[in-house]
Amino acid sequence: MIKIRIPATSANIGPGFDSIGLAVNLYNYVTMEESDCCRITSLDGIPVPTDESNLIYSTARELYRICGVPFYGMEIGQINNIPFARGLGSSSACVIAGLKGANTLMGNPVSDAELINIAASIEGHPDNSTPALVGGLVTAAMEGRRVFFVKQEIKNDLRFVAVIPDFELKTSKARSVLPDSIDRRDGVFNLSRAALMSVSLYSGNYHNLRVAADDRIHQPYRLGLIKGGAQVMEACYNLGAYAAFISGAGSTLMAIVDAGLSDFGDCVARRLPELGLYGWRVHTLSIDNVGTVIEKEEDGSK
Repeated sequence: MIKIRIPATSANIGPGFDSIGLAVNLYNYVTMEESDCCRITSLDGIPVPTDESNLIYSTARELYRICGVPFYGMEIGQINNIPFARGLGSSSACVIAGLKGANTLMGNPVSDAELINIAASIEGHPDNSTPALVGGLVTAAMEGRRVFFVKQEIKNDLRFVAVIPDFELKTSKARSVLPDSIDRRDGVFNLSRAALMSVSLYSGNYHNLRVAADDRIHQPYRLGLIKGGAQVMEACYNLGAYAAFISGAGSTLMAIVDAGLSDFGDCVARRLPELGLYGWRVHTLSIDNVGTVIEKEEDGSK
């Protein structure tokens, strides 16, 4: 049996639509071992598919097929700390768990570089799946079925405060409200800010982040699907955030703050009832520069 730790991710980061994402220290844990049947267990009581449609299971089976190795079944246990359909990479975590776990059980016949390509082909875009595997801040592009990316390790002087609503927002719905075309000026606007975002996070020029987080491609359309979202982002700025944006497709809002603002998350939590937002959760997170790790193998080693 192996145990896998997979980080949550926050994608887009404002203007980096489908191209920029980062990993944070909120983790799913998955145990896997080969079996002659499909046996899937939720180890924390959160409902998950327990048949062959389970995304971890189906992804693992696909990698066995790609490698030409017979697949008879698998026993999987899941602890899901990453909330479903909230823009924190829950599906990418499942895909990466399936790929990394299956690859380990087969003796690692596939390189991590190729796992990144396979994950993006399953997930559809690399800004969640790539940082989930390698950690850090990832800027990525797809050319055909290949992912070209740069990973940047981010200093631990930032905190990423996730404000998580009490409702899901499916990626399909969030994409359905986006326009089919954009104005050239909006394209230039986003290109300049996406470049500024990546370089500023890496270099430590955090005073740029508020401008860099602005976006004209997806956030103006998706905010209408997140009741109270605009007010939460405004509150984050009023409380001193460097930047605030929709995490992934939503519904989570993410703020980037100085690590010295240790009570920022508590302050946001106190503001939520004043905005009429009940049942929302606030998590103060740090960058994960490592990515997915195999925590335990059969011999107990890490």
